[in-house]
Amino acid sequence: MGDRQKQSDLSVGVSDLQKVLRISTVRLEQLVRRALVSEGISRAEIGVVLVDDVRIAALHKQWLNKSGPTDVLTFNLSDSTRDAPLQGDIVVSTETARSCSRRFGSTPRQELIFYVIHGLLHLTGYDDTTPAQSRAMRARERSLMRAIGLPCPQRSRTTRGTLA
Repeated sequence: MGDRQKQSDLSVGVSDLQKVLRISTVRLEQLVRRALVSEGISRAEIGVVLVDDVRIAALHKQWLNKSGPTDVLTFNLSDSTRDAPLQGDIVVSTETARSCSRRFGSTPRQELIFYVIHGLLHLTGYDDTTPAQSRAMRARERSLMRAIGLPCPQRSRTTRGTLA
């Protein structure tokens, strides 16, 4: 199956609900599709929602009972049947991406895409709750960022749960 056919079964939508960063939603959709193909995913329905810190903090409290903003939240909506497509939503704080980019010397766009890749890997089954899982996830993040043609910001998971 060629890339064109594979990508036709990859539904990616981006909702931009923030005013912090100007983002090309079309470009972000393309990058997510490329990452899915690189991960070997041929069928998916993925939503990416760009929000500010206030909105992500409310979701963080509502769904994880944790106070304050975070970088990314992932909601796996996949059916447990074997042949079902990968389905899920990835909510990303552009405000956190902007502040972390200043702190770590990357661009807000690189941070944002890195957070989306991190969320996408959670949807595909990666976890980062143990040091070994975290190392495996970091390695895959670096690999996927390279696969889509972008530099990977150097990060490790902190005890706070945000990428830093």
